[in-house]
Amino acid sequence: MSVCKICENPLVIEVENEDDDNDEVQQVPDDLETSCGCHFHWQCLLDQAAELAISLECPSCGAGLATNSAGPSATNPFLQSAPGAAIPTRYTNEGGVQDSYDLLPAVTEEAYLAANPEARPARALHVLCGEGDVAGAVDLLRGAQQAAADDGLPTMSAAQLVRYQDPLAGARGALHLAVERGQQEVVWMLLWIASTLDASAFPEPAVRAARDLGVRRPGTLAADDIRALADDQGRTAEAIAAQIRGPWAPMLESGVLRPGAT
Repeated sequence: MSVCKICENPLVIEVENEDDDNDEVQQVPDDLETSCGCHFHWQCLLDQAAELAISLECPSCGAGLATNSAGPSATNPFLQSAPGAAIPTRYTNEGGVQDSYDLLPAVTEEAYLAANPEARPARALHVLCGEGDVAGAVDLLRGAQQAAADDGLPTMSAAQLVRYQDPLAGARGALHLAVERGQQEVVWMLLWIASTLDASAFPEPAVRAARDLGVRRPGTLAADDIRALADDQGRTAEAIAAQIRGPWAPMLESGVLRPGAT
């Protein structure tokens, strides 16, 4: 049996057998084969992400892994070195075989988070906002800073978390994502937390939801209004809503998404 080039253990991992009342574990394949023919466990290779994102070379044999010839990025190691760049692999796990699996996005993300651990809760907040989980987002904002402080990690305040723009996702923020995914309840909550919009402009269900979750309205300066944030295409959340229109028409007509509107 082949072994991982990093840990030198067989290319399997143990997982709990959910169909087994005895909670026994079973071994399933975990074999990530790079274009040079080297084999790794998924996590073993991802643990090398910081170096791999810069060199784009196999950590075992030193062979180049990227499909483009532009070379590694010296200016921003957390973004792809060139448009269309990829690290093609063949990944075998319990779900089967994935040929031509591009590992570069996962490597890029892991490298970025290793260098910016404070971004983990911010990116988790984006997931919750995209899924429409208002209560989960509020809980994360309450608890993330304390949890990070307990771990001795760099922290973001709740205000920074809610305004975080993800460089790996086109500099979109939580409000951009909520609008894109049609999550109106999340949009109203984000406006409640991080905009200068007057309280009288909020519909009663949104106000009631904020009160039920114990979310007090902080004072927000015009310079910190979440509606003014633009992605790397220069689009505010209002601009994205205008492209979608549909369910956002009433909010667009009322102007509540317009940066600076009160």
